[in-house]
Amino acid sequence: MAKPNVDKKLLLKVAANARLNLTEKETNEFLPQLKEILKAFGKLDEIDVKDEKPSFQPLPLENVARHDVVEKCLSQEEALKNTKNKKDGYFMGPKVT
Repeated sequence: MAKPNVDKKLLLKVAANARLNLTEKETNEFLPQLKEILKAFGKLDEIDVKDEKPSFQPLPLENVARHDVVEKCLSQEEALKNTKNKKDGYFMGPKVT
C-alpha cells in the first residue's frame, strides 16, 4: 500500500471531512502528531499475514431469537377475565383528550 504524503494539505482535508475548522496554531500542533500516528499504524504493514484468514467478524454470529412456533394462545374471554377495564370484548383504556 502506498504511504500517503502527510502534509498540511492532507491534514486540512482530514479536518474538513471531520467538519473541523483548525486554526494555524492547531494545524502546526496536529501535523507532527498525525505523522506519528500514521507511522505507528505503518508498523502493521510489516506483519506477515499471508497465511492468515481475514476476520471480518471477530465473534461468531448466531441468531439469539427463538424460532417462531405457533402455539395455543388465549381466547378473548381468557385474556379479558382479569380486568375490570373492558367493553364490548376489548380492553378499555383511559380517554385521550
